[in-house]
Amino acid sequence: MSNLSTDASPPPADAVIDYQGKGDAEDVLRWALDHFHPRIALSTSFKDAVLIHMLSQIRTDFRVFALDTGRLPEETYELADEIRRRYGVKIEWVFPKNEAVERLERDKGLYSFRESLENRHECCYIRKVEPMARALQGLDAWITGLRRDQGVTRANVIKIERDKVHGGITKVNPIADWDSGRVWQFIRENKIPYNRLYDKGYTSIGCAPCTRAVQPGDDPRSGRWWWEHPDHKECGIHIRDWTI
Repeated sequence: MSNLSTDASPPPADAVIDYQGKGDAEDVLRWALDHFHPRIALSTSFKDAVLIHMLSQIRTDFRVFALDTGRLPEETYELADEIRRRYGVKIEWVFPKNEAVERLERDKGLYSFRESLENRHECCYIRKVEPMARALQGLDAWITGLRRDQGVTRANVIKIERDKVHGGITKVNPIADWDSGRVWQFIRENKIPYNRLYDKGYTSIGCAPCTRAVQPGDDPRSGRWWWEHPDHKECGIHIRDWTI
C-alpha cells in the first residue's frame, strides 16, 4: 500500500479539526472519502462487516486492508473470504516480516507473550504494530472500528482525530459512539456477515492464543490477554505507551 501514486492532497488541518465527526457513521464516512480518497483505507480485523457494508453503499472503489498475524482463528479467515465474495472487495493483506517472526519463535518459543508484558508487547510489535506502520505508508487517513464501549483503554475515542501514533495522519472512527447493541441491530437489519466466534461467547477477537470467550456482562475486552491488567489491553496500534 505504500507506493500509491496520486495528485490528491489532504485537506488542511483546520478542516479536520472543524469537522469533528458531526453526523452519524455514514455521514462521517462520506466526509472522509470526499476529503481523502484514494489516500484513505479501512483497517479491518474481520469481526464483522459493518463498516465495509457502509462503505459499499457510498462508493465501490473504497480500499480495505488487514493484518494477517499468522495466528488468526480459522473463523476470522472464513469471514474474510465471505466478505471478499459478498462485497467484491480486494483485501490488501499485510504480513509480519518473516525473519522477525522466525527469530522470536526460535529464541523465545511459541508462547513467550504469556510470560511477561514486555514479551507480549514484543510479539504484538512484530505481528501487528510494525506491519500496520507499513500499511499506513502513503495514506493521509485511515478508518477504524474503534468504539468507546470496548473497554477502559478506548473510553475517550472520538470520531475524527490526528493519529499521533502514526505521524499525525487523520484517523476516522465512524462508530465511536455506538454500543454493541446498536452494532448488532445494524448487523441483523442488513444481514451483514460476522465472525462465528461471537456465537460462542467471544466479545473481542484477535489472535487465537490471546483470545477467549467471556461470561455475559463481563468487560468486552476481558477475553483479550486475560492474564493482564485491564489497563494493558492494547496491542500498540492505537495506544502506545511503551517501546520495543
